[in-house]
Amino acid sequence: MVHQVTSGIKISVETTFEGTFYKNYKVQYAFGYRVTIENQSKDSVQLNTRYWKIYDALNNTEVVEGEGVIGKKPVLKPGESHTYNSGCLLTSPFGAMHGYYQMVNFSTTQKFKVMIPCFKLSAPFAIN
Repeated sequence: MVHQVTSGIKISVETTFEGTFYKNYKVQYAFGYRVTIENQSKDSVQLNTRYWKIYDALNNTEVVEGEGVIGKKPVLKPGESHTYNSGCLLTSPFGAMHGYYQMVNFSTTQKFKVMIPCFKLSAPFAIN
């Protein structure tokens, strides 16, 4: 598990390898990840948008951005946390992801970025 704290918001990420399958005659490697967003600050905040960069070992990069996470824009009071599960497909058994959440502080109405730490995606069978 990896962790990072930005402006009092702690991001923790755990990953899992979900398996392989064929899509459009190509092998795809499926990975899951569980993200916990914990508000360690003194102010209430809301997650508005997400931005991800996904890399694989074949030098492919995918950018994913959009509103909220899994269809939600969670509001976190001090001490609260929000956990969600998601996943991605890679064309190789190794890769990595990182990014940020755009959030707003309700006390100051200021928008700020919360960094998502870089985490590795690796299929256990491919590790020596």
